[in-house]
Amino acid sequence: MDQGILIARLVVGSIMAAHGAQKAFGWFGGHGLVGTGMFFEKLGFRPGKVFAAGASYAEITSGLLVAAGFLGPIGPALMLSVMIVAAISVHWKNGLFSTNNGIEVPLLYTVFAATIALTGPGRISLDELFGLSWLSSPAIVWSALVAGMIVAIANLALRRPEVAASAA
Repeated sequence: MDQGILIARLVVGSIMAAHGAQKAFGWFGGHGLVGTGMFFEKLGFRPGKVFAAGASYAEITSGLLVAAGFLGPIGPALMLSVMIVAAISVHWKNGLFSTNNGIEVPLLYTVFAATIALTGPGRISLDELFGLSWLSSPAIVWSALVAGMIVAIANLALRRPEVAASAA
């Protein structure tokens, strides 16, 4: 079981970190903070570059923490938070499947984050190596996941989408 958790953590965590690097640095075909900031402005997150930086660095940090199995539920809670915001602000209106830019991919990341938080990072992890397995106690895990949801809700509450002008 620990080998399976390790593989899932390495793959999903690495891809999430790369996803954040697209936004932050323009790597892997991304647009960097300037381009991502302009996109965030269109979504109603102002100032766009600040929100883009927050999302980018949360994705990078969450991905690296998850891949390493370090600091218990903190990485998964960050991942959950940014994916809730992405699902609602970008993908929700497009339905389920990614072929229509729907919520499929952020939903998969969200479910993975909750699952890895609730199962713990496994024995092949930095938490195990450094004696931090206690961070995966139910109270800490649920506190982190709830905190991630609260941050997502707060982020969405700060969003100010443009209101389309009514036709005269």
